[in-house]
Amino acid sequence: MIEYLLIFITLFILIQAYFAIADKYNIIDKPNHRSAHSQITLRGGGIIFPIAFIIFSIFNYKEVMETYWSFGLGLLAICLVSFIDDVRTLSGKIRITVHFLSVALLLNFTGTFSAMPVWVWPAFFIMIIGTLNAYNFMDGINGMTGAYTLVTLLTLFYINRDIITFTQENFIMYALLASLVFLFFNFRKKAKCFAGDVGSMGIGFWLIALITLLIMKTQDYRYILLFSVYGMEVVLTIIERLMMKENIFEAHRRHLYQLLANEKRMSHLVISAVYALTQLVINLFLIHSELPVYAIILIIFIPLGSVYLFLKLRLKKKVQSSVIK
Repeated sequence: MIEYLLIFITLFILIQAYFAIADKYNIIDKPNHRSAHSQITLRGGGIIFPIAFIIFSIFNYKEVMETYWSFGLGLLAICLVSFIDDVRTLSGKIRITVHFLSVALLLNFTGTFSAMPVWVWPAFFIMIIGTLNAYNFMDGINGMTGAYTLVTLLTLFYINRDIITFTQENFIMYALLASLVFLFFNFRKKAKCFAGDVGSMGIGFWLIALITLLIMKTQDYRYILLFSVYGMEVVLTIIERLMMKENIFEAHRRHLYQLLANEKRMSHLVISAVYALTQLVINLFLIHSELPVYAIILIIFIPLGSVYLFLKLRLKKKVQSSVIK
């Protein structure tokens, strides 16, 4: 317990040091017509996640050299290219190359390459890169990434401790501590910092690694549903944009959380809390249900999808009527 307190304090001090650097070198997020915020905010606060892994490596050097080196290289590579992209725009070819290499290292770390036939590997690459980008898409309002991440990590910690051990406890705890530190500065009406690509990609990579380890250990693919809320939101929004013949790779404001924040003027913190608590309820049902996977999927996605579509259509009608007036 004392170790975790010391790590928390260390991370707290280090993120403050980063704020000083970001302020000096003008690493900021300026609001634009797509933004859900209105004030200039420090960008890249999510750098605390790769820092947390570096500290984990120092205190668990032997385990990292034997087991976690592949994950660490992948995490640091994807965080480095994401941080550079936060500061200055990088070529898409460079980003996708690094993402591909990082995912390859992640699959090596989780034992997926050795456990799955070669013809399945491309599907894993597509799914993981898609999930990473989905995690990035959903990082748009104060508290969203931090709260959702905290719920997912707490769920994984509970599973690892009380249901089935699939990784070293510290490997989850260091990510949890980083999330708490980040939330302290981000879960506010006026956030001190945003995660940036380095944060959303970094913690997304960490979570995907943990969930993949869990799936490999249990051979139970239901645990993909630990990303239910984000997954449903992103997939339905992409379908909507395709139907409207929009370029799905361009930035937009069509996510439900964006409409709630920008059009409904709801509190960012309330929206983030609702998303996180919704996923928490799903997680509790997922863990304790003895129903077959197909039944769990139906029970989760039919009501969740119905509520999503109802709110989305209602908000869109409101926006259209206000434009007409």
